[in-house]
Amino acid sequence: MTLADLPAGRTEPDGSAVVRLLSYNIRSMRDDRRALARVIRACAPDVVCVQEAPRFFRWRKHAAWLARECGLVYVTGGAPATGPMILASLRATVVRAEDVLLPHTPGLHRRGFATAVLRFGTSARLGVLSCHLSLQTDERQAQGRMLLDRLAALDARHTVAAGDLNERPRGRTFRRLAGALQDGWAVAPWGGEHTSTPVRPHQRIDAVLASEGVEVLGCGVPDGLDGVSADDLRAATDHLPVLAALRVPAEAAEPAEPPE
Repeated sequence: MTLADLPAGRTEPDGSAVVRLLSYNIRSMRDDRRALARVIRACAPDVVCVQEAPRFFRWRKHAAWLARECGLVYVTGGAPATGPMILASLRATVVRAEDVLLPHTPGLHRRGFATAVLRFGTSARLGVLSCHLSLQTDERQAQGRMLLDRLAALDARHTVAAGDLNERPRGRTFRRLAGALQDGWAVAPWGGEHTSTPVRPHQRIDAVLASEGVEVLGCGVPDGLDGVSADDLRAATDHLPVLAALRVPAEAAEPAEPPE
């Protein structure tokens, strides 16, 4: 199954928008970053939810390089969100963006969310959250609850969370999230399922999860990418990417205030 089988990003005559969203753990760009850029560029995403973005010395320079090489722009995240980051194409208008630090458990890595509300065309708005949940079970469960709360706080009718959940679909946190949101792969499987590891894919720990009302047209690990080899996927990072095509409905315009 090739990328051509997944709908391209576009705005429909009724004001709805098809949005290609990519979720990708890039391991702080410590691997072959040119292979990484080739993979992202070949997916032709409108939005990229990054995990493990560079967050230390000169992180802004590295984020800017990746965005430029992929034909995207930086929206939010990176060091301020302790790793999650959002990039977008020029199709997206940034309505607002916010980085959220989660409570810190001593001895464990500090986690956060990168969040944004993006508009496509004039009337399709999508709240986006990029996440990388804890390796520790109790903390991960708490972060799953906070993820749902934060999506609600975006004050967007249609939302999507994407990222590295550090848990398989049968896990408690994954099941809680998939009970409240649509698990893209379960709803409309496309491409491959397993995201870890690129050398021997055997588990799905990365996901795209959409709210009710968003139509999932296809979701999975892309294959048959133009200009991308199997070696590129193995060299780019230690996860495989998850690509989803989402149809976001148009929202009715707010009624104008009557003149006084």
